[in-house]
Amino acid sequence: MSTINPSYITSVPSDNTYDDPAERPPLITGANDFTSVTDKVVDIALGKPNPIWWAAFLTASFFALLFFIQIGILFVTGVGIWGNNQPVSWGFPIINFVFWVGIGHAGTLISAILFLFRQNWRTSINRFAEAMTIFAVVCAGIFPLIHVGRPWLAFWLFPYPNQMAMWPQFRSPLLWDVFAVSTYFSVSLAFWYVGMVPDLATIRDRAKNRLTQMFYGVLALGWNGSSRHWQRFERMYLLLAALATPLVLSVHSVVSFDFAISQLPGWHTTIFPPYFVAGAIYGGFAMVLTLAVPSRAIFGIQDIITPRHIDLMCKVMLGTGLIVTFAYTVEFFVAAYSNHHFEQFLFLNRPFGPYKWIGFWCMFTLNCVIPQILWYKPCRQNLWTVMLAAMSVNAGMWFERYVIVVTSLHRDFLPSSWDDFQPTFYDFSMFACSFGLFFSLFLIFLKVLPIVAIAEVKSVMPQAHEGHGHDHGHDEKGGA
Repeated sequence: MSTINPSYITSVPSDNTYDDPAERPPLITGANDFTSVTDKVVDIALGKPNPIWWAAFLTASFFALLFFIQIGILFVTGVGIWGNNQPVSWGFPIINFVFWVGIGHAGTLISAILFLFRQNWRTSINRFAEAMTIFAVVCAGIFPLIHVGRPWLAFWLFPYPNQMAMWPQFRSPLLWDVFAVSTYFSVSLAFWYVGMVPDLATIRDRAKNRLTQMFYGVLALGWNGSSRHWQRFERMYLLLAALATPLVLSVHSVVSFDFAISQLPGWHTTIFPPYFVAGAIYGGFAMVLTLAVPSRAIFGIQDIITPRHIDLMCKVMLGTGLIVTFAYTVEFFVAAYSNHHFEQFLFLNRPFGPYKWIGFWCMFTLNCVIPQILWYKPCRQNLWTVMLAAMSVNAGMWFERYVIVVTSLHRDFLPSSWDDFQPTFYDFSMFACSFGLFFSLFLIFLKVLPIVAIAEVKSVMPQAHEGHGHDHGHDEKGGA
């Protein structure tokens, strides 16, 4: 029988959000102790799914199946089923790719950067964010693969001579994406899994069914809660956090290079890397709120994911939203200051051209106007307004990518090559059904794996700090 490792507790000091600790709202509310927190999280994994979960999972699985059926139709018929044309040859697949990669950004930010900065409030939501990262990158990786037209030749992108004795084109940003996204996915997956090991051991020790014990026992990697295991766990967790931190900046910067290294007006700009990173964090936090608010109600973990967590996430989302708004303004200023007539025409075409309503003004309203309600504390405390702001940003970030791709391509240098982009049924349905794949994976995670980092949550509870003993709520030797 073991408790939380004391060194793990002291490695996560309290935050400084409030000058007076007495004024600081608790991170974990209700009459919870170590045992009750463990019981809540373990019961979700070992208990029977509730009807709401089943309804959501069956619906998501249906749309995921439709997604793969449409990919099969694409392989048989060809990319002509999309609305891609010349000059808008990128169309929805690249829009969706950049959108899903951006959704996955907040996971690494919450998990790694906030961990290194010792922000206690991350402990209740980091597992949500990490899982969201993994599943969003899975959805993102599908779109460029099917967009190239011959996905069975995707191995040509890997750095070894192919059968034609040709190396990949290392000057191509498509190849950079392969390295950046695969590295981001690998490190994020490792970080997510390593953080779950103590919690998986706790579920293993609570399981009654032999097969369940074997399943979680394999995943727990022989964890027994000893001091040596905790020491190695902390060292590995810190190392992975340090490795993941530069990826937050690098991976979406590399994705922005898909656009920025071109000579096309609207793309050829040095502001794209920080602009894309801020936008990705913005959209990622919005998705975390979109997932966490209903999940805490469905699984009864309002005492663990508290209004304080939601309030702080809203503040981060508001801050990154202001950065995105500033970037929109700077783009227009740079175009005007450059005295480059192609660039100036493009930025006049965005708010006043054929895609002004379905593109630019939707993007601006959803990303820059509606989230301003989060300045007011009553709005941050009302879950309906929080969900309104979060879902507004989710939609707005997709429209941002739509504006970047479509309005920059459909009218380029020569009027004789201009053409409007008309998305087809398959464009819309494949994007919508990709959410089915995302939510199917996420719902399986909610039911099978620990949705909250038990050990980390306990480290911020009052019982874990000075003046409280470590004998509250001993767990099994999982050590969570």
